[in-house]
Amino acid sequence: MSGFQTYLDNAERQTGTTPRRFLELAEECGLLGAKAGEVIAWLKTEHGLGHGHAANLAQLVTKGVDATAAKYGDDGVLHLDGLAARGLE
Repeated sequence: MSGFQTYLDNAERQTGTTPRRFLELAEECGLLGAKAGEVIAWLKTEHGLGHGHAANLAQLVTKGVDATAAKYGDDGVLHLDGLAARGLE
C-alpha cells in the first residue's frame, strides 16, 4: 500500500469520512479545482485534519482522482470508498 493511501486511510480513521465523501463535500462547497491552499484550510478548519492529511486529500481534490491515482496509487489505483469496503474497519 502506498504512503498516499495510508494518509487517506488515516484521515478516514480520524474523521469517519471516506475519501470519496471528502470529494463529494468539496464539490458541494465549490472546491473542486480550487487552489490547494484553500482546500487545505477547509479540511483543517472544517474537519480537524492536520496539515499532512489535509495536504494529501487536497491533492486528490485539486488534481482529480485519475491524476492522483496515476501518480500515487498502487498500480494506478486508490481506494476511495473507505476502510469498511476493503474489510479493514
